[in-house]
Amino acid sequence: MPTAILTGPPVPGSSLDGDLRSLGFDVQVSSGADRTAELLAAAPAAERVAVVDPRFVGHVHSLRLALTDPRFPVAAVPGALTAQPGARAALSGALAAAVSSSAVDTGPSTTVRAARTLPDALVDVLTADGTAVHRPDLGSLTATVPQDAQSRNEARQAVAAVDEEAVRLRSAVKARDGFFTTFAISPYSRYLARWCARRGFTPNQVTTASLITALIAAAAAATGTRGGFVAAGALLLFSFVLDCADGQLARYSLQYSTMGAWLDATFDRAKEYAYYAGLALGAAQGGDDVWGLALGAMVLQTCRHVVDFSFNEANHDAVSNTSPTAALSDRLDSVGWTVWVRRMIVLPIGERWAMIAVLTAVATPRIVFYALLVGCSFAACYTTAGRLLRSLTRKATRTDRAAGALADLADSGPLAETTARALGRLVRGLPALAPPALALLGGAGLVTAAALSDYGSLWPLIAAAVYVITSGIAVARPLKGALDWLVPPIFRAAEYGTFLALAARAEVDGATGALPAAFGLVAAVAYHHYDTVYRIRGGTGAPPNWLVRAIGGHEGRVLIVTLLATLVPDTGFTIALTTLAAVIALVVLVESTRFWVSSSAPAVHDEGETA
Repeated sequence: MPTAILTGPPVPGSSLDGDLRSLGFDVQVSSGADRTAELLAAAPAAERVAVVDPRFVGHVHSLRLALTDPRFPVAAVPGALTAQPGARAALSGALAAAVSSSAVDTGPSTTVRAARTLPDALVDVLTADGTAVHRPDLGSLTATVPQDAQSRNEARQAVAAVDEEAVRLRSAVKARDGFFTTFAISPYSRYLARWCARRGFTPNQVTTASLITALIAAAAAATGTRGGFVAAGALLLFSFVLDCADGQLARYSLQYSTMGAWLDATFDRAKEYAYYAGLALGAAQGGDDVWGLALGAMVLQTCRHVVDFSFNEANHDAVSNTSPTAALSDRLDSVGWTVWVRRMIVLPIGERWAMIAVLTAVATPRIVFYALLVGCSFAACYTTAGRLLRSLTRKATRTDRAAGALADLADSGPLAETTARALGRLVRGLPALAPPALALLGGAGLVTAAALSDYGSLWPLIAAAVYVITSGIAVARPLKGALDWLVPPIFRAAEYGTFLALAARAEVDGATGALPAAFGLVAAVAYHHYDTVYRIRGGTGAPPNWLVRAIGGHEGRVLIVTLLATLVPDTGFTIALTTLAAVIALVVLVESTRFWVSSSAPAVHDEGETA
């Protein structure tokens, strides 16, 4: 149990002791600075500890934000400070330094003192020593240490004047979200989150319920009946309500966790792509083969995300990161209605799922995929055009960290790395646009050969060999150019597009089930690419090099699949793709699960950023 140390006897009539206990703290009362140090040393080493001035007056949620948020090693509000186990040594050192100063007030007195409270003095010392102290944004909430009876009465009146529960519910909703989520889901999903909190449900349980609901929706769509499609659309919307509620529950109760962030990030993709598969199975029940459309929608959606991730990582810490396009975007954001229009244009998850759900209920799976492909293509063009304009009009120096992140996102395997080392000296003098141009040239040639050649032709294999060379040259030097962030999404489009084209050609020649098998292969590889993004965003770097080598890198997988398409009869191509998908999924999922279960890094993903 965490410990809260009051630096003096409680003020008569104060609810502070009960407030701290309601937050799960074991409250200990100190009689002075020496006793505070003893209590700090005696507190369980594996638990957080808080130091609170007994005169503190404020909302319980102010204390909750400051003292229970698991994301921050040290956090504080006026009169209260907390440190997690990793920061206990720094807190002990700060206490020794603070109590040696005569400017510290350790508790109530019969006289008015102008000295700083002990928690506030500890914050000053910790900050001076370089320890990051999180100070939550309290908004209209109160957190103060009154120095006299009049000030205490005024503080209590300020506490009573604010509806704390209303503030807590509002803060549970993300400040920046899509139009549909903001106006059609969050107004009531926050109450669902509160209902879950009061019954002891955790965000991870709600996230899992959202996944199960989406899988049931996919199963309903797979029936191919009108009733199944209507039920699927309704269940998909309810799954999205739960998807919003899990994050709101985490913010409402401050139940943040690495596992929860990872589940939320990965389950979103699993739900959507499982639903695509359900629609394709349902269409097949009526004699309509839309697996190619389903795979195309998944490829397009994943490539859109990689564009967002790659651009953001390239400019995460760029120096002189300004451009006229960015300035125009900021001006547009100052006009209220344009903000919502621009958020809807990019077709974020809320708008996308609403469109899918409605069209599933009233139309056919083919219409759903047509709408997805058109809407996502328009959104991709809009966002990519904005990022291209920003990149070409800004004068920015990209850092080694950004170049390293782009190299990790490229997912280059041993063949591309060997090529890069062999030809590295020859490419140093190439123009700045050479990396994305070479990646595009090799990728376009590969997909074209796969799409236009007959199944079993040598041309896709030859194009894959050329792609290995162009891919290696593209990453032979650090990716610091203005448009080098395009290299990873080009690689993704080339790899996924090749799998789609080869499977489609195989089905034309009679390979039944090649497109569903390619769907599974792309899903397995895409999970690896999303996992790479989440690790980089969490500050832990890319997956281990052995994993990238074990699954071949993007160029190795392309070479393997084109070789299979050349050598394996069309009837065996489906089995080969299925086997490859199963092996990659098994290796990637085992390593990813091991990492996130044992990691303390946050998993972060973005959805639907404006251009």
